[in-house]
Amino acid sequence: MDQALEVFVTVVEKGNFTRAAEELLMTQPAVSQYIRALERSLGTRLLDRSNKYVRLNKAGEIVYHHAKEILGLYTRMNALVDDVMHRASGDLSIGSSYTFGEYLLPRMIASLRQQYPLIRPTITIGNTAEVAEMILRHEADVGIVEGDYQDERLHIEAFAEDEMVVVVPRGQRYDPWSEIPLAELQTETWILREQGSGTREATERMFAASGFHPRHVVEFGSTQLIKESVEAGLGVTLLSRFVVRKELQLGTLHMLKPNGRPVIRRFSLISQKTPYHTKAVEVFLELLRSRQGMF
Repeated sequence: MDQALEVFVTVVEKGNFTRAAEELLMTQPAVSQYIRALERSLGTRLLDRSNKYVRLNKAGEIVYHHAKEILGLYTRMNALVDDVMHRASGDLSIGSSYTFGEYLLPRMIASLRQQYPLIRPTITIGNTAEVAEMILRHEADVGIVEGDYQDERLHIEAFAEDEMVVVVPRGQRYDPWSEIPLAELQTETWILREQGSGTREATERMFAASGFHPRHVVEFGSTQLIKESVEAGLGVTLLSRFVVRKELQLGTLHMLKPNGRPVIRRFSLISQKTPYHTKAVEVFLELLRSRQGMF
């Protein structure tokens, strides 16, 4: 777009160079320079100037009329190109529980930024209950939580499954095992996440389904701290396979299927109950849904 036309139209509509400069975030000499350059290119003066006013002359009226059309066409062209290219821009605030937010979301954000570089994402990590509160308070556009979260005030949509496994220290008596009855872990110290965490909910659901009651429990609010504690031999835990992927490859932790089968939970999207979202939110939701079955 010819910026001189935009400056010219602004000067005409604001009535003087000073107000036009303020509107365009320019200096007044810069505005004057654009007007002089436009007049030189057309070979005629376009404005009658005085200390009190700026008025269009006959040539200026013609240029102003067509400049408005040109600027309008340029704006419409950009809008149509944006639609064709599915371009999205602006802020995107995401709240996510620990497992997805720390171990899966970074790669998704990298993919999002490659496709939509004008989107500016921010991520806040919290447990499931904290993320839900962020959505309810309009502090985040979309949330990702673990487990079977329910709240009638929110739109909740399951979009992926997560396999949970018992994690034990490497180099212990459990090394030869790939499956284990929970009863064999009765005397172990169980290291659990705090109440409100989706991982804590999955663990307690596993205990209840098996009628299992651990004798010793400690509670930590950090998944990384739990992993370090298990590596140090403090106890055992239940975690997502995504969380311990690197440790399993390095051989610092060992995983077991409890009672011969994994514990399955779901990842869910949560948002306000409204059919209207920003384009940035829409493309992020589309990206998540398109990855179903790939996590």
